[in-house]
Amino acid sequence: MSCRRAHDPVRKGAPWGRSPALRARRVVRGMTLIEILIVMAIIAVVLGGVLAGSGQLASSRMRHTGTTLAGAIRVGYTHATASAKSVRLVMDLDEQTIWLEEADKPMLVQSKDTSPAGGAEAATVVEQQAAADTERIVKGPVVPKPAFKAIEPLGVATSAKKKGPKPLDRGIAFRMVQTSHDAEPRTQGRAYLYFWPGGQTERAVIQLFPCGVKAPEDRARCVRDGADTITVEVSPLTGKVTVKDGAVDLPKAPGSDEEASERQDTGSSP
Repeated sequence: MSCRRAHDPVRKGAPWGRSPALRARRVVRGMTLIEILIVMAIIAVVLGGVLAGSGQLASSRMRHTGTTLAGAIRVGYTHATASAKSVRLVMDLDEQTIWLEEADKPMLVQSKDTSPAGGAEAATVVEQQAAADTERIVKGPVVPKPAFKAIEPLGVATSAKKKGPKPLDRGIAFRMVQTSHDAEPRTQGRAYLYFWPGGQTERAVIQLFPCGVKAPEDRARCVRDGADTITVEVSPLTGKVTVKDGAVDLPKAPGSDEEASERQDTGSSP
């Protein structure tokens, strides 16, 4: 009976008879399953953090935009008093930008004017058309309208190097703007907030919300999605600015002088 030589193949089926390649594949399969479970857990944690962080980032940007608007309003209020000229804050609801302008002559805002300019010289095609329609209806002498031109930032935005439009924070948009001279809230085009010498402005509400699109119909989708909103509210007598959570509408105008006198503007001057 001859002995099996050392180089004879091991019997088929023996556990130690598996080739190294088979053993490696088996080990790889087991490790891959474990790794997948670990990766899935990591992805869940990371996604949760990203989603929470993105919401906080949008809220932070919205608050910062509200602070920027409040600063622009204070600057406009102060500049009108110091220069003895009418000043206005321009808010472009299509381009999501703001800037300050100064009038070349005194003006009084026309309450409930169909044009957003409120009695000033038309600055856009839409405003020119509205002014032309008004002039066809109204008879009598036409009062010269003041023209406005952009002024230096004067603190509107610390990063601004020249006069002109300053964009809102990325991903933040105007939801609605309404001032005392607006018959209805404005959601597109331009809105104006006026300041006069002597320390007066208009009552106004400026609603902001996170929405990274410019077209009005796309912004409407952001509204339907229930995006958070903050409101920058302006008091007319003192120019006090208050930032409130939620969508706050412009208070209705008082129906009489007595009712108007009962309304108190308790804010301190800016």
